[in-house]
Amino acid sequence: MTTDLHHPILREFPEHRETIRRLKGADAQFRKNFEEYHLLDDAVSRIEEEIDFATDQEIEELKMRRARLKDYIYHSVRHATGSPAMHGAIGLAKPSSALRAQI
Repeated sequence: MTTDLHHPILREFPEHRETIRRLKGADAQFRKNFEEYHLLDDAVSRIEEEIDFATDQEIEELKMRRARLKDYIYHSVRHATGSPAMHGAIGLAKPSSALRAQI
């Protein structure tokens, strides 16, 4: 059984594909964080696939950085789409909880 260990942002938030593309083109900080997220995701996947190696502490730090970037990206996307107030703090917690369940 092969499991896909990658968590690309466009697969994580497919309903926000256009907003993400727009932000990548217009916001340098968003683009930088988007790229860093994917570099971290690749690094974590390579470690989990045993292509590269890391200590337990190193892998946990990479996963935490990836989760923080995912939260930032999700918050930026939700803010850019003008989401209702009900998506405030609850919406921000959602990606990290989902990521922790995948880890």
